[in-house]
Amino acid sequence: MKKGGLEVDKSTIVCRCEEITVADIENAVAQGAQTFDDVKRLTRSGMGLCQGKTCRTVISELIAQIRGESVAAIPVPHMRMPLRAIPIGILADHFSGGSAMQSLLAESKPDEGQES
Repeated sequence: MKKGGLEVDKSTIVCRCEEITVADIENAVAQGAQTFDDVKRLTRSGMGLCQGKTCRTVISELIAQIRGESVAAIPVPHMRMPLRAIPIGILADHFSGGSAMQSLLAESKPDEGQES
């Protein structure tokens, strides 16, 4: 497979977070995937830490190349808001009368016995 005029090995990883290769993308398209979201459902690409920020464009280009279409013909994937885990103590403080902002600020302060 060629990408940008360069020959790309099928073992080349295109989604570093989930370690998805070019061959995985080709298999997904062979199974009927037509969009980035389809490939994501079949391979977990774009579901890692970066949420597809790194691999989304490359995978869309690969899908277009495999299907013989232009990249513009590949629909833009659905994106979700980036989420971050919140310690349950922050929520508990918020609902027990404490301020969520105070809890967040208290979380970032170093422990008293800890040197900074």
